[in-house]
Amino acid sequence: MRNAETTKNTIINESANLFNMQGYKATSISDITKATGLTKGAIYRHFENKQDLEKHALQRLSQIMFGEIRTSIKQANTFIEKFEAIFSFFENYMNTPLYKGGCPVMNAAVEADDTNPVLRKQASEMLQKLQQSIETLIENGIKNQQVKANTDIRFYSTIFIATLEGGIMMSRLDKNKEPILHTISHLRNVVTEISNK
Repeated sequence: MRNAETTKNTIINESANLFNMQGYKATSISDITKATGLTKGAIYRHFENKQDLEKHALQRLSQIMFGEIRTSIKQANTFIEKFEAIFSFFENYMNTPLYKGGCPVMNAAVEADDTNPVLRKQASEMLQKLQQSIETLIENGIKNQQVKANTDIRFYSTIFIATLEGGIMMSRLDKNKEPILHTISHLRNVVTEISNK
């Protein structure tokens, strides 16, 4: 049983990297057999089909991403410190990525369309989870009187996510940290604007 679980985890981890780097459509089962050293039969013993494997791979990427963000936020005490933890996650991603190929939310969202409703649904759920996390931070900031009471939570959560994801995309395309650093600098000002001084 332990060996079977280890094999399944190896398939998921290698597939997650390939899907995130090459794309879900572009990655074939043959690519995965090369990366894992396993046969197609071994892969299909653990997963119903490629779509089932894609689902598990994106779940793994989601667990890694949100696990790291959650850990960083828990170690911070104030509203500003918690956002600094998020900013650090996105800034450090350029130097020490948790996974290859960029942000899994963005990658899956860009590739997901009506031909892959499972992937589209998962990407949407990841985005909602990220937005809910940001909204919770702002809500708690208001409750703890660290954030202005009239702050539009939905508006600002959208601005934070869209700006950070855009900064990462630009930095990855340019192979330059400047866009994400400019993005974070701007968002620090936004955090200060909505904070109670």
